[in-house]
Amino acid sequence: MRWFDLNAFNHLFYAADVMKRHFIILLALVCPLLVQAQGKKNHNLAVAKNLDIFNQVYKNLDLFYVDTLNPGEVIGTGIKAMLRSLDPYTEYYPESETKNLKMMLTGKYAGIGALIRYHQRRKQVVIDEPYEGMPAAEAGLRKGDVVLSIDDSTMAGKDVSYVSSRLRGDAGTKFVLKVLRPSTGKKMDFKITRRAIKLPELPYYGLLDDSIGYINLNQFTEGCAKNVRRAFVDLKKRGAKALVFDLRSNGGGSEMEAVDIVNLWVEKGQTIVENRGKISQASHAYKTRLEPVDKQMPLVVLVNGETASASEITSGSLQDLDRGVVLGTRTYGKGLVQIPLDMPYNTNLKLTTSKYYIPSGRCIQAINYKRNGAGGYRERVADSLTHVFHTAAGREVRDGGGITPDVEVKNDTIPNIAFYLSASGQDSTEVMFDWVVDYINSHPTIAPAREFRITDQEFADFKDHVIKSGFTYDPVSKRQLEELVKTAKAEGYYDQAREAFDLLRDKLRHDVATDMDKHADILRQMLELDIVAAYYYQAGSIEAGLQYDKQLKEAVRLLQSPAEYKKLLTPKKDA
Repeated sequence: MRWFDLNAFNHLFYAADVMKRHFIILLALVCPLLVQAQGKKNHNLAVAKNLDIFNQVYKNLDLFYVDTLNPGEVIGTGIKAMLRSLDPYTEYYPESETKNLKMMLTGKYAGIGALIRYHQRRKQVVIDEPYEGMPAAEAGLRKGDVVLSIDDSTMAGKDVSYVSSRLRGDAGTKFVLKVLRPSTGKKMDFKITRRAIKLPELPYYGLLDDSIGYINLNQFTEGCAKNVRRAFVDLKKRGAKALVFDLRSNGGGSEMEAVDIVNLWVEKGQTIVENRGKISQASHAYKTRLEPVDKQMPLVVLVNGETASASEITSGSLQDLDRGVVLGTRTYGKGLVQIPLDMPYNTNLKLTTSKYYIPSGRCIQAINYKRNGAGGYRERVADSLTHVFHTAAGREVRDGGGITPDVEVKNDTIPNIAFYLSASGQDSTEVMFDWVVDYINSHPTIAPAREFRITDQEFADFKDHVIKSGFTYDPVSKRQLEELVKTAKAEGYYDQAREAFDLLRDKLRHDVATDMDKHADILRQMLELDIVAAYYYQAGSIEAGLQYDKQLKEAVRLLQSPAEYKKLLTPKKDA
């Protein structure tokens, strides 16, 4: 009989148990890696498989299709269709469109520096608004000039995009622009040299009174933060004790410029926005880099439904840090970040790589871009599904659906008649445009932008001009009535309600003269701002419009009420 050493046996058993547990732990660690590796392998296989299918489809099309294919057009369409299944901000730019991407990122292009529009009655493109200090203005082009030809190429019957592409070109190139000036009936030749045009991202700033400054920023292009800084410092030197920062209808742009602008009023080293993406290269936190210009000055930020992207980073960060009051209407809700990628053969891809999160930790993306077997679809985040976050001081704010202002103030809506009188494009009548052009040509000068008013007689002349033109428009109420009539007929109760429908139709029949009198104040404002822009450019038009701005007036009132301003930035106490 052999005797076992019990201690040795126990030790051996213990060692085996330890090895078993270590093996189980190792297996637990390795299995997910194996699953992950297998998943990646399957994904890569699916990518290779589908790329091969795409390649074979095109090869067979190119070989057997009845007509000769244009590779750039066909494959470009395929690429764009693929991107349409994602979010609307991921875009492909073929070589012919890379200049558009560059202009979007920098705000710069080479051309004459003017807005143009299509004149429906003339079936021609006309000059709408030359930019101050740009070649079009310096050459003497005016609002209403009809574009006839560029060098020897006729522009008759061409649309806006066609004419615009011919007016642009390399900086320093020269061409002859032939126009017809309606006021004289003369055809005129202008020799113009194209120049690098930078769209005015800061079209106007100034003092609203002796102590409240105003800065209007309409895009976040390269270098705009320096311009905002210069404007703010200048306003402080001129005596500004409070500031209105206008980001309404600002669609955004550079994320870093937004951080640098917030830095004007927020201390150095503060995290303003954090990007979080699938890969580490797409994840980054942006902090303020400089000492602020002013950490105490009361600040109101104006926003609306077209305030998006970098504008929302700016307004949302100032709200999260309790540095200013946000006033207006809820912003657009774009919480996605894109980067431009250089692709082969001078093509580009603007690619969504991450979501951004502002100081409270919230992402304000309003739309979820969902995927399913049938493709993609949009889903707006319901207010009930948003989450509560807190500002630095403890005020409640929410994610999803954009930035909700601290003070909601809706602007006045434009009546239908004003919309149709001022509209451009295929559905326009140009009645207002033509009257303004005639006014400009008969008035060499006008009063300063802030003081200019059209007289009662001039408005009466405009009204007479509109009536004699035969202008009509389609009011919403009339269209909705006709839809109701169709429904009533379909459901079989129209005949018994015919008298009521006829009475309502008679009541809703619009009278242009009556409608113009009813909305005279708004129509006068629109005429005045359009005229002022022709003499004092965009800056003058903004300055003139401030006196009618309901949201701005509320911002000024708030800044003149320190106790109310402070209360808005203080957390509400629980009852």
